[in-house]
Amino acid sequence: MGLQSGMNLNKMESNSKIYIAGHRGMVGSALVRNLENKGYSNIVVKTSAELDLRNQAAVNAFFEFERPDYVFLAAAKVGGINANNVYRAEFLYDNLMIETNIIHAAYKSGVKKLLFLGSSCIYPKMAPQPLKEEYLLSGYLEYTNEPYAIAKIAGIKLCESYRSQYGCDFISAMPTNLYGPNDNYDLKSSHVLPALIRKMITAKEENAEFVEIWGTGSPKREFLHVNDLAEACYFLMLNYSEEQFVNIGTGEDITIYELTELVKDIIGFQGEIKTNPSMPDGTPRKLMDVSKINNLGWKASISLRDGIASVYEEIKEKTWA
Repeated sequence: MGLQSGMNLNKMESNSKIYIAGHRGMVGSALVRNLENKGYSNIVVKTSAELDLRNQAAVNAFFEFERPDYVFLAAAKVGGINANNVYRAEFLYDNLMIETNIIHAAYKSGVKKLLFLGSSCIYPKMAPQPLKEEYLLSGYLEYTNEPYAIAKIAGIKLCESYRSQYGCDFISAMPTNLYGPNDNYDLKSSHVLPALIRKMITAKEENAEFVEIWGTGSPKREFLHVNDLAEACYFLMLNYSEEQFVNIGTGEDITIYELTELVKDIIGFQGEIKTNPSMPDGTPRKLMDVSKINNLGWKASISLRDGIASVYEEIKEKTWA
């Protein structure tokens, strides 16, 4: 089904049964908020304690019982550069099991449409910038997050294959680096932006002389507020039905050092920024080419400064465990 016929897609009704896998995470919770704000009232969620998505029999039983019409597959084991590198087996196994179980159960139970969410780390380490969708599998992956990337690539290929073999309306979207409500601020496993925000808040409170950042500060990264991602996912669920996955981002990037300066300014930290070149930089640049989704009619609307400022307002009183 191409995009032209896609304009006559099944529109999600306000009472359609919608399953959001991973509803407690940053992405899943943003999807819940977005849909509830739009008047969707039949949203199904399960905590990991209630439903272990790595357990095929449990996932099959859940789908047979609930029979959701639409599925947003936002459940994943995620982490920053350190966690990805240390827990390589877990990142590969857990993510493969989660996506395989859900996608297959969605096919078996007759789900009308499924959206699988991946990550920008699927692209080759040295792929040309900005990253176009067709660059997938055109070169070597970044070693530190290779297991996670391979699992996400497998999810994309599952959706493509179930579409071509069984006619399932399964689509995939690849967000850039995300931030927003319900982010992970654990310094051992968090991504760069929440880690920076936490470090800067702590440094301000303690009147520290400096904040240290990993690496040289030169890698460039793109950041998307999770509320923008949720809006993009909703847009794609209604308006897109093709095999190729779609990048979701802002189309703009910033160096880690510039990002640190921005966070410092928003939080009001008075000290220095120090780099630590002995620590890894990771991929030199990861800017998404978002012309595909922009041409379909969606564009990010939350600026990086406004987004970080809103996050800071939410967590500035937080006491870190």
